[in-house]
Amino acid sequence: MILRPATRAELPAVLALLADERRVVDPSTVRVTEAYERAFAAIEADPRNEMLVLADADGTVLGCLQATYIPGLGKGGAERALIEAVRIRADRRGAGLGRRLMELAADRARGRGCALVQLTSDKERAEAHRFYASLGYARSHEGFKLAL
Repeated sequence: MILRPATRAELPAVLALLADERRVVDPSTVRVTEAYERAFAAIEADPRNEMLVLADADGTVLGCLQATYIPGLGKGGAERALIEAVRIRADRRGAGLGRRLMELAADRARGRGCALVQLTSDKERAEAHRFYASLGYARSHEGFKLAL
């Protein structure tokens, strides 16, 4: 398995992972809209953002996440990594791929000099919360959102 930045050609596979976490979605059925194209181009052009994929030896996308590196004055001026949109293909869960994905993402952040990795998870995803806790992530803050 390798963790690397997603290519434009893999955008349908990433969108398929994000479309439904309970079942496998065929990437050829995913409609890549202009909004997705713009968002992917913006991520790709920004050195503080990465859409990363976990791919097997054949290049099949089995997982993904987005990492955003945030500069800050806390933690001695070190960056922090924000991890979002974490997904493993539904038919490949339970084999340690999610653990590997998150470990590789943390290694990548560490290599950039990040002092911590943080993430949010929907309150309804109890299984995901247990998974993140098993990796050593601690509940530390209560999050809030404002839809615009």
